[in-house]
Amino acid sequence: MNALGYLYAAIFFLGGCGFVLFGLFVADLLNNLFLRKRKDASKLITYESGETPIGSAWVQYPLAFYIFALLFVAFDVDIVFILSWAVIFHQLSWFGFIEIVFFIGVLAIGLVYAWRKGVIRWI
Repeated sequence: MNALGYLYAAIFFLGGCGFVLFGLFVADLLNNLFLRKRKDASKLITYESGETPIGSAWVQYPLAFYIFALLFVAFDVDIVFILSWAVIFHQLSWFGFIEIVFFIGVLAIGLVYAWRKGVIRWI
């Protein structure tokens, strides 16, 4: 990539940042002009789907939910690798097939490990 390509990338980056900052500025300006910022007790409560909140909004969730979410992200990213492998499968021949079998085997071991640890079952 030559210097002109970096210049174009910098221009687009700065243009995108400027577009975001301009949008935030206009939103704040319109908010200050047409909506007076009134902070009373009803504005400061937690709002969830029109329901009156009961108790505190600070609830601790079990760690298994976070681990389950991380497993989902990991397997979702792995699908991207498998699909890109499938596109060039004919060029890779047997070596590519052995690689993907090993890759899926490692994923299966991770899945079995998470299953044995009880992360995949819902509480």
